[in-house]
Amino acid sequence: MAVTRDELKTRIGQALGETKADLVIKNTRFLNVVTGETAAGDIALCGDRIIGTYESYDGVEEIDGSGLTVVPGFIDTHVHCESTCVTPMEFDRCVLPRGTTTAICDPHEICNVLGEKGLRYFLDCAEGTALDLRVQLSSCVPATELETSGARLEAADLLRHKDHPKVLGLAEFMNFPGVFHKVDGVLDKLAAFDGRHIDGHAPLLSGRELNAYLSCGIRNCHETTSAPEAMEKLRKGMQVLIRDGSVSKDVHALAPVIQPETSPFLGFCTDDRNPLDIAEEGHMDHLIRSAIRLGAPLAHVYRAATWSAARGFGLFDRGLIAPGQRADLVLLDDLEDCAVNRVIRNGRVVTPQTFAGRPAVSPVGLRSIKLHPVTAEDFSVPARGSVQSVIGVLPGKIITAHLRLEVPARDGKLVADPDRDILKICVFARHGTNQNVGRGFASGFHLREGALASSVGHDSHNICVVGASDEDMAIAVNRLIELQGGFVAVRNGQVVGELALPLAGLMSLEPFETVERHLRSLRASVKGMGCPLAEPFLQLAFLPLPVIPHLKITDRGLVDVDKFALVEA
Repeated sequence: MAVTRDELKTRIGQALGETKADLVIKNTRFLNVVTGETAAGDIALCGDRIIGTYESYDGVEEIDGSGLTVVPGFIDTHVHCESTCVTPMEFDRCVLPRGTTTAICDPHEICNVLGEKGLRYFLDCAEGTALDLRVQLSSCVPATELETSGARLEAADLLRHKDHPKVLGLAEFMNFPGVFHKVDGVLDKLAAFDGRHIDGHAPLLSGRELNAYLSCGIRNCHETTSAPEAMEKLRKGMQVLIRDGSVSKDVHALAPVIQPETSPFLGFCTDDRNPLDIAEEGHMDHLIRSAIRLGAPLAHVYRAATWSAARGFGLFDRGLIAPGQRADLVLLDDLEDCAVNRVIRNGRVVTPQTFAGRPAVSPVGLRSIKLHPVTAEDFSVPARGSVQSVIGVLPGKIITAHLRLEVPARDGKLVADPDRDILKICVFARHGTNQNVGRGFASGFHLREGALASSVGHDSHNICVVGASDEDMAIAVNRLIELQGGFVAVRNGQVVGELALPLAGLMSLEPFETVERHLRSLRASVKGMGCPLAEPFLQLAFLPLPVIPHLKITDRGLVDVDKFALVEA
């Protein structure tokens, strides 16, 4: 909303000290992310703007900032709210009190299930959240032609929403093979958003391929996992978004990249982070304190999390404690530990009442699981040679290994071998357009018995199940159908843990605190089954993602991502 002449007069009068400021944080210190200094002085606010720093002010309302340090509000530069397992309104309530005042989301999870209906749901939510939730238009629906999604969004579909006030541009462009192969539909989307912000997704891209990708106007990447990879991307003008989610944790590897010269071209993001991890570790505050503990320069960590993040997305009204900037502030008890005392968003202190009165947005996709019940026979894998391609799960990474292992056979069928950590993995198409089943094997879950099933399966979100027993795998899938989505753990024929996610098979209708409790119980159940992975269901959810190297599985079968082709039997 444009500022009026009278509003400007009010700002000027308060900044000059002619009248009291609406709100003043007195006797405080604040971090100047331009100079790196920690300065003393009042911070004066008029409405939703900062109108005074480095001077003394009186306020209609005053906060005693003694012992506190104020920093700009944190910006999550890339997040899939669906992966928090809660609705955008609950995501809002979960992360804003932790200092995340702006989040830039890509709703491609729900879009791959519901198409424009899911996109409109997110846009409606974004207009009502207390934090500033910005939406990137999902570029890869479906992500590839190697899987079955529930919807398709072409360039014309996205253009209808291009000028929505919450839209910044085009979301992560995962289909980089489509770029190199010059696929018409891929290039149409890039051309349609030329000159607007386009998010990248470029794991391990380098050399001429990275040049070609960047030449299409793509600006950033959150899939960088090593310092050399980050430096090549930075040298070529790409903003690197340092990620720490529930599965992909890259801060440790990339903290050395955070330096005075590079921090203006960095940002932080969570990508996929669930409420249990947020409760135990934090949100953006966790990433900031982790980078500082790893030795990254404090001021430059905060610069990357605020000013640099904002500038990278063309948000020039935030990320800095200075006159004229949006009054999104975080008051810290401890700067190095990023210990949040309270949060100010749009010039108002965040309290539980901040979230009262937000508009209700009706849930969508409550009957999105269109899969008929399955039997143990549906999991059979004919024996066609003993040495098979096996997905190698790497803890804390969404990149997988392409293993070649000997898989045992019984009665002409390949079977799981839990003693050697070789489990069966299957993906069932669930959108009702076909009855595809992809079958294969995976190593890294270490289940001695039982099965885990999920309707969260990036990016098309078919049902993915891994297990030591065909019978337990069938029980897990059938329970997911009954729940209309979620996570299920089965052991010896009994469901031992579950979390229902009925909104598009991706999100709970419960408060984030309830989801946290369910996830805690579910994690304990899976650990009791012998699985050492910190986030087994989210690790499982990334195995059907055929745009992340090296071996994945979809409803069409095993995918060699390096060749971008199905694996021959």
